[in-house]
Order: sequence, then structure tokens, then C-alpha cells
Amino acid sequence: MSKTVFILNGPNLNLLGRRQPEIYGHDTLDDVAAQCAKVGQEFGLTVDLRQSNHEGQIIDWIHEARESAAGIIINPAAFTHTSVAILDALNAYDGPVLEVHISNV
Repeated sequence: MSKTVFILNGPNLNLLGRRQPEIYGHDTLDDVAAQCAKVGQEFGLTVDLRQSNHEGQIIDWIHEARESAAGIIINPAAFTHTSVAILDALNAYDGPVLEVHISNV
């Protein structure tokens, strides 16, 4: 059984590829998911990519990861600047966490 990595995406990333492509590019979130799944497979990992525009949902997924994920990759998007609650949830997670962004923050 392979280990699962959660890839969590915050608000407005569902519009990736259509919203400000001059900044964020033309790849959609589905394109990113396919690329992540391919790379995960190369490393023997299962990728569980999720997106929500709702802070509480992202926090619930981080809590879920405590029981079922070997690591978290998160692009909190706009929540990067405002969410102490997401930071607290990530600090309560014992596995590795990597924060990523599509553009410079």
C-alpha cells in the first residue's frame, strides 16, 4: 500500500488557467492534479489533491491528514496572509508540510 500525500489548495485556485493567466499561467487545477499524480506515482505515492474556497474545509482536511496522510503540500492562496487557524492546524500535524505558491507572495 502506497503512502498518501494530501495536496491542499485554497481559494480561487479552482479558477486556475482562466483567472489572470498572465500571472498564474494557462494550466488548470486539473492539469496540475494530473502532473502531481504522475510525479507521485514515480515515487510510489498516492496523491490526494483537493481545493476549497472555505477555510474551515481546509482545516478539516488538515485534521483528516493526521490519520491518513504521510505529508501535506499546501497552497493556501489568499489564506497565506490571513489564516492563523490554518497555521494552527498545520502546527498540530506531525508529518512533513510544504507550503507552495504559484506566484511570488
